[in-house]
Amino acid sequence: MTTLSAPSAPSPAVRGTALRTGLLLGALAAPASMGVSGPSLALPDAARALAVGPGAAAWLMTAFGLGMAVGTPLLSAAAGRRHGPAGVIRAAAVLVVLGALLVLLAPGLPLAIAGRALEAAGAAGLNVAAFQLAGRDRSGRTPGLVAIGSAVGGTAGLFVGAAAAGALGWRAALVLPLLSLAFLRPSLRLAGGPPAPAPAPAPGDDTPRTPGKRTGLPLDVLRDRRFLAATGLMLALSTVNFVLLYAAPRRVTALTGWSAVETGAASSVAALAGALLSWQLVRAAPRLGPVRLRVLLALGSAGALALAVAAPWAVVVLIGSGASALVTAGGQGLLTGAATEDLPPARHGLAIGLFNLAFLIGVAAGPALAAFADQTVQFI
Repeated sequence: MTTLSAPSAPSPAVRGTALRTGLLLGALAAPASMGVSGPSLALPDAARALAVGPGAAAWLMTAFGLGMAVGTPLLSAAAGRRHGPAGVIRAAAVLVVLGALLVLLAPGLPLAIAGRALEAAGAAGLNVAAFQLAGRDRSGRTPGLVAIGSAVGGTAGLFVGAAAAGALGWRAALVLPLLSLAFLRPSLRLAGGPPAPAPAPAPGDDTPRTPGKRTGLPLDVLRDRRFLAATGLMLALSTVNFVLLYAAPRRVTALTGWSAVETGAASSVAALAGALLSWQLVRAAPRLGPVRLRVLLALGSAGALALAVAAPWAVVVLIGSGASALVTAGGQGLLTGAATEDLPPARHGLAIGLFNLAFLIGVAAGPALAAFADQTVQFI
């Protein structure tokens, strides 16, 4: 048995339910992901308005990634342990609103960074809740749709952020996660449904299943080889993808002289095409098998980085950006199931949270690495 195939083909009714659930949860996660990419092309305006350099303004992106990385385990532990995904969604929505208000009212860069971090913690909670709810579908289809929705939000954020900044000012590009509130009520209804019956313990599985009971350090999860392989690969894919999310639009602008909105539109179309094509990768995954799939993901990410960084033509840079979006979105959906395959059911929620934490570390590291490389090249 491979780690990526379902034990039996789902019925049309089950597939329809999974599709509707995946689309709703993807819509919840998409605006949160816009918060990552939305400020990218508005950073020069933000730097001028706040009287700081481009490197300092890049912290408005890095702080969002750090806030998501910190917010993921905190919200999962604090709200999720007693109240489940519904509690995570409620707490996350409050943080998004508070962070956005701070960003909109901040007189200088430090408070704007603090607001972005607070907003990001809420966005992380929405992502965690979406993947926790999607993880009930062991076929990988629902997590795949959520990953695609998240990727679509991240890629569309390049254009939406540039357009919002042009119409409403640069601060509007920093508060795009507020759009998640439009999907709050249906997501809460889904999260508040009757819980699935507790699975019978497997032989040798003494993991506590009492609600609210502490389960100790996740050493069993961190020792699992399939979890470590899937999580390590996701960290690499995410880091490369968010390096390009920061750097690729700047290369396109330098090569073409386009405006921020034009660059945002072209970059969004390229990355959106890649994210949507990742569904074909999700469908082909059972035929590829886990080993070939991981090799394909790794090689695709490395090739995308090489194209986007070294190609002298804007169209090839855009192709590289789209290829990175393809393997990252596909990998996030498919590797979620692989990361929990050998773990007892009671540990799946924790493992998914740690897996998404690795993805979010890449969200924070990517722009920081790209900004550092850009400053280094300019210095040299």
